[in-house]
Amino acid sequence: MHRKIHWRYAAVVCLGLILAPACFVRKRVVAPPVGQPQNRPLLTATKDELIERIHIDFDAIRDFSMRADFSPSVGSIYTGTLTDYATIRAFILFLKPDSIRVIGLDPIVHSSTIFDMASVGNDFRVSIPSKNAFIEGANNAPPNSKNKLENLRPEAFLNALVIAPPAPQDQTVFEDDTDESKAVYVILLLREQDGKLILRRSVAFDRYTLQLSRQVTFNTEGIIVSETRYSDWKTFDKTLYPSTIRIRRPLDGYEVTIDVLEFKVNTPEVTPEKFVLEQPAGTKLTVLK
Repeated sequence: MHRKIHWRYAAVVCLGLILAPACFVRKRVVAPPVGQPQNRPLLTATKDELIERIHIDFDAIRDFSMRADFSPSVGSIYTGTLTDYATIRAFILFLKPDSIRVIGLDPIVHSSTIFDMASVGNDFRVSIPSKNAFIEGANNAPPNSKNKLENLRPEAFLNALVIAPPAPQDQTVFEDDTDESKAVYVILLLREQDGKLILRRSVAFDRYTLQLSRQVTFNTEGIIVSETRYSDWKTFDKTLYPSTIRIRRPLDGYEVTIDVLEFKVNTPEVTPEKFVLEQPAGTKLTVLK
């Protein structure tokens, strides 16, 4: 008898809380993500429409030249520390399908080169004048320098600055990752390897603009190789492009923030000859395999 009264009392209390006056109810105003104005409507798109957006941006560029400021940091969230280095001026050239050259200048004496790196296909070359060193090898060669910045590979910039559409052998999965703190669409790119589906990339789109906001690449174990964030899109030479690009390479232990100052597309000055980097006389050659 007492047990029946107890449960009846509990039911009445619960019902009372549900039907109680407003003093028992608290409404929360969910703010939009940082940088987004209030009451801005979310845009909608299908997976095919988003993939088409990647194609439009990628197909329109045959080559580009870029002038930018590089702000490198060494360390990672895994070590708990990051060391920031001086911002340097850099010039980047790209030519389809896979040629890229990156030249970094001394932050004080802009006419002095800190590094000069080029990659065509799977092969790369790097010149470091201050160390009288010249390095060449395959892009997938493991890094061997204790100085993390000397392990920079031109391919890392190529994959971050030029977002390729899905390849014919890729399978794509669509995700709407929208909640109180973010509003993004995500496309996952998977590929079959040794009888298993491997996650290769993920590409995120800001639902307020449908612009690319993030790209992540993975190794075969599903570990992040590179994470790139894109923001502050501006019009350069009649081309919309992110003016701030942050590249994070957690396995390599460094990240680079690129502030784009100038961006020119499809100019006759970018020719295959610009990606030929010869070894300077008297420098020490290191071959990575």
